[in-house]
Amino acid sequence: MLSSSFFHASLSLSSSLTPSSLCIIYFFVVLMPLVEGLWSPDLRMRDSDPGVRVCPDQPPGPRMWPPPISCAGLSLALELPALIRQLKEAWRARRGGPQGPEKGEGSCWVEEEQEDVGEVKQLKLIKGNSSTYLEADGTLNPVHAGVLLAERRGSFPPIDLRILKTSSQPGEVESGTRRKLKRLLSFQRYCHASKLLRGLMPHTPGSLHLLDDDYLGQAAHMLSKVDTWNFDIFLFDRLTNGNSLVTLMSHLFNVCGLIHHFQLDMVKLHRFLGMVQEDYHSNNPYHNAVHAADVTQAMYCYLKETKLAEQLTPVDVFLGLMAAAAHDVDHPGVNQPFLIKTRHHLASLYQNTSVLESHHWRSTVGMLRESGLLNHLSADMSLDIEQQLGSLILATDINRQNEFLATLREHLDNQDLDLQLATHRHFILQIALKCADICNPCREWQMSRQWSERVCEEFYRQGELERKFNLEISPLCDQQTDSIPAIQIGFISYIVEPLFEEWQRFTEPSVLSQIMMAHLHKNKACWSRLRYVHTPVETKTHSHAEEPEPQGGHEEAEDIP
Repeated sequence: MLSSSFFHASLSLSSSLTPSSLCIIYFFVVLMPLVEGLWSPDLRMRDSDPGVRVCPDQPPGPRMWPPPISCAGLSLALELPALIRQLKEAWRARRGGPQGPEKGEGSCWVEEEQEDVGEVKQLKLIKGNSSTYLEADGTLNPVHAGVLLAERRGSFPPIDLRILKTSSQPGEVESGTRRKLKRLLSFQRYCHASKLLRGLMPHTPGSLHLLDDDYLGQAAHMLSKVDTWNFDIFLFDRLTNGNSLVTLMSHLFNVCGLIHHFQLDMVKLHRFLGMVQEDYHSNNPYHNAVHAADVTQAMYCYLKETKLAEQLTPVDVFLGLMAAAAHDVDHPGVNQPFLIKTRHHLASLYQNTSVLESHHWRSTVGMLRESGLLNHLSADMSLDIEQQLGSLILATDINRQNEFLATLREHLDNQDLDLQLATHRHFILQIALKCADICNPCREWQMSRQWSERVCEEFYRQGELERKFNLEISPLCDQQTDSIPAIQIGFISYIVEPLFEEWQRFTEPSVLSQIMMAHLHKNKACWSRLRYVHTPVETKTHSHAEEPEPQGGHEEAEDIP
């Protein structure tokens, strides 16, 4: 039995040690001598003390208590400070770490725990093979340049109102609030990542559909016409009980033969689609899962255009649909200038360039890896798919509109587009995704008006937030001066119309392009009438409010060329 002083010293030290450290000490100090005493035939009694056993290699000398023990090449003097030092050195030697000058005893164990946590964080970010490696702080190891970073729900909650409250310097964020926000984000990412198998349905023999109930009745009838331009995504979302994106993507992957071609695991596919749908924020009036489903349906219509359908490979179709479904995932409901002027962490992470689009891409990569959807593919193919998804999603940055439009015009003027080239097909996929993203003014009036009201409602919410915290109100976000008709007329004239004119040139002759341009001109005429009939206050509407038809109604707009 240990002496009383040794016992009290052990109790005082145990409060500062981790459980793993205490187990190591207990093993070497108590269990190892007992085991050797019971099983080693070479142990002998020293002097006349029957209770003391020592290892046979112990040099002769005066008896000491507690006796020194030599086990497994580690000499342990049962004096606690020396014991701790030797255990620490042995542990570092085993890990291959440096054995530099000792630091204070009160901090050595804390530092080792931090090193262990850092190693765990690094290991969690390794993607199956050794070529994909991220540092613990989220930065890319320079040895593995080009490896993709993966994010999960990095912007939620999108805006913590406390971060807008300035400290001594305007625009500064209090460090305490920032730390609390990071902890909140980490907790939410952990909780979200644990929901892996939500909504799974039993397999039906001979069927690839996981959402059999959603394929019954009216939803099934609508999916049979998913390639028509008058597809009502709002009705479809109601019929599928808010699961429009998952249901639509499951159906399209099936009818396009992507499940069979890529040998996709249906459970992993449904898990991935569930993650994508859930990562869209339903409290956003516009940038939500219904918008993603609408863009995906439009993208499918474009992929079936004659000039494209004959040339696209299964990989192209896979990339087009995936990028459409995830192009706005985890959108915070505010634009890039708002994130920059509020010093949001995403703006800092992406250096104020394509902030939202970069986050959508990296979040998609994170979900692909978390779901394991592409794990059965080769590492090179999986990485190539991730890179091309990023190229497509980044193309939706509205700030790059003129860049892509000029390149498309140049190709059409020179007539040098060759869709047998992978680079040219990828460029056309970028243009198609850009068109699908802003195709709302090309829909029928009833659907187009709903989307216009939703996007303006999201703008106005941002403007109210900026006004509340004395920030400069962003363009198009002031409900008192920017009416919905004025916003839509400018959007159609400067953004939508130029792009779809060039798209019509590319797809000509295309019935779909003619239908879209006809709707575009009619809707522009309707907004022009509303702009002069109603004042900005009277045209203020909410996302679900009904607005009366412009004077003359839709029939009057039919006569406008």
